[in-house]
Amino acid sequence: MEESDSEKKTEKENLGPRVEPPLGEPEGSLGWAMPNAAMKKKVLLMGKSGSGKTSMRSIIFANYIARDTRRLGATILDRIHSLQINSSLSTYSLVDSVGNTKTFDVEHSHVRFLGNLVLNLWDCGGQDTFMENYFTSQRDNIFRNVEVLIYVFDVESRELEKDMHYYQSCLEAILQNSPEAKIFCLVHKMDLVQEDQRDLIFKEREEDLRRLSRPLECSCFRTSIWDETLYKAWSSIVYQLIPNVQQLEMNLRNFAEIIEADEVLLFERATFLVISHYQCKEQRDAHRFEKISNIIKQFKLSCSKLAASFQSMEVRNSNFAAFIDIFTSNTYVMVVMSDPSIPSAATLINIRNARKHFEKLERVDGPKQCLLMR
Repeated sequence: MEESDSEKKTEKENLGPRVEPPLGEPEGSLGWAMPNAAMKKKVLLMGKSGSGKTSMRSIIFANYIARDTRRLGATILDRIHSLQINSSLSTYSLVDSVGNTKTFDVEHSHVRFLGNLVLNLWDCGGQDTFMENYFTSQRDNIFRNVEVLIYVFDVESRELEKDMHYYQSCLEAILQNSPEAKIFCLVHKMDLVQEDQRDLIFKEREEDLRRLSRPLECSCFRTSIWDETLYKAWSSIVYQLIPNVQQLEMNLRNFAEIIEADEVLLFERATFLVISHYQCKEQRDAHRFEKISNIIKQFKLSCSKLAASFQSMEVRNSNFAAFIDIFTSNTYVMVVMSDPSIPSAATLINIRNARKHFEKLERVDGPKQCLLMR
């Protein structure tokens, strides 16, 4: 099956690192047009060198799988020679002798989300020299107009005191330049901790981070590139950035009730992060969203290797039927039904009929509408 033009466009807009336009050139001069600046959300991704920032970003936004991040640095290095880098904040990555990817200075990515929303992602290199520069000569440039700070901690770091010092310096700069920014702390590489110790270690680290963050508030997540925890954390972060999320959830609830679904999930199309959901019945697995994201994204990657694109899927057994289908130009929808009397064709027709309405909701400046019960 050939990729549609819209599918190619969506994937192109989410392909990993992009450099800023040459100085003095308008945005869009490197081949991609930027939307209204009011819808650009600046996201800082920070943490010490080797904490795993670049690997997690590449898995979420550039369609890497976990095992491929081991060669990530070499891949980026190969691409440097084909890029014209004129920005004062241009970057590159290398792999050290033990396989850790090191990011140098600040690497910019523009990731389009839900049409008008664009994440202006700044992946800040974690070497000591760079970290010191962020808090001195680059302080205003780095920390001004930040919507979200994501700070990544290596759970097995041998320099925890230094890690906390840099984190506190970030908070001071945020408080001065972007006091309304949301703070997220990712305690990363949790797969390296013995399973029976993970809850205790994470709880202790979370308490320390919350205390150090005052008067700001931070949300903490345990993460690993090897399981669904990474998707859970990033889904929660992106959720905070969606401007009309309450209206989206209200309409998703109405849609679920109209079609008598057990549960409806909305996924961002390129990353397959869960951005909204509504459930009518209690479900047993609290991690099902992230597991589904992980599984479907791996399946999409398998399809792409065969020069095909994933469009839809139906899974059915004696207890339920689950439908995953393209919904809008920026989303997939998953509908779970347990009523055996409702045929598949009826559910697919309902999904198709709701598309136009949800397309309007994605236009942030569009009319405020609601899917009404009939």
